[in-house]
Amino acid sequence: MNGNKLLILYSGVLTAAMAFSLGTGAMADTTPKKAAFDEIDVKRINVREDDGTIRMIVSNTSRSPGIIFHGKERPHPSGNRGAGIIFYNNEGTENGGLTFSGRKGPDGKVSGGGHLSFDQFEQDQVIQLTQNEYDGRRWAAMVVNDRPEAPLDFDAAERFGKMPDGPEKTAMIQKFQAEGTFGRQRVYVGKTRDRDSAVMLNDAMGRPRILMKVMADGKASIDFLDEKGGVVRSVTPDGK
Repeated sequence: MNGNKLLILYSGVLTAAMAFSLGTGAMADTTPKKAAFDEIDVKRINVREDDGTIRMIVSNTSRSPGIIFHGKERPHPSGNRGAGIIFYNNEGTENGGLTFSGRKGPDGKVSGGGHLSFDQFEQDQVIQLTQNEYDGRRWAAMVVNDRPEAPLDFDAAERFGKMPDGPEKTAMIQKFQAEGTFGRQRVYVGKTRDRDSAVMLNDAMGRPRILMKVMADGKASIDFLDEKGGVVRSVTPDGK
């Protein structure tokens, strides 16, 4: 075999070997990989399905998402919800979350809270585990809400969020409450700002009908209320 034929043969074998190597390397790239870290600093993590649908976002305050509905994001009515974890359903629509905060302001007053909630489909929170404090007053509760059948009206929520405090905003709040636009509270179990332990059960219109309470000084009562909030019967340990 002369030199030219040997060179051609060598070149062909080398080409085939490289093609095989590249081919097997390409196939290997499709295999899911795992990365291990001892420590990682990150401002936001997006967890997605294989098709790209968002399912969870973990973020700091500056990178917190707006409201995502069917994968499309719009500004949050409050401007910025703060740091936390937001959950999304199979369709890429917000489905609840965990948020938390806490700070001492320039005036020395402490404000903060924590909030875990889950949403009705295409609606707002139906169950909440929440706590809040400001200037020495604190409350904490589990809350259950009713929500309308129709999807949440984001446009109305956005308009309301931009309104300045005043008579017009108060009137809109009253209108929303009367119509049940954003739902009504049905159950409250927790501690009030007055340091009472309370269980409040409301009717479908959000009106309190049973209030069980133990006050900070130990006094206890069970009140049955009419639709206007008046006490129709009260039960106490001493029967008075």
